[in-house]
Amino acid sequence: MRLSDLAGKEMIDVINGERLGMVAQADLAIDIQTGAIQALILPVRSSWFKKADMEIEIPWNHIKKIGSEMVIVEAQRKQYATRE
Repeated sequence: MRLSDLAGKEMIDVINGERLGMVAQADLAIDIQTGAIQALILPVRSSWFKKADMEIEIPWNHIKKIGSEMVIVEAQRKQYATRE
């Protein structure tokens, strides 16, 4: 599967059913040795017009299912971090 195939999909947290954002909004953490994707990094906005000041990192192994319209992930709140 190509990243462009994922870009239009919405990410949903399986734990609480919360919409996290679109895959297209995410940055990728890539292992430079292997080229493997390690995580998706999503900006967290307090409202749609404000710049993101937080982000959530979703390890690649926390992706549970990739469907035709959504990506189901297991996001853990302890993974929030302040953007530098």
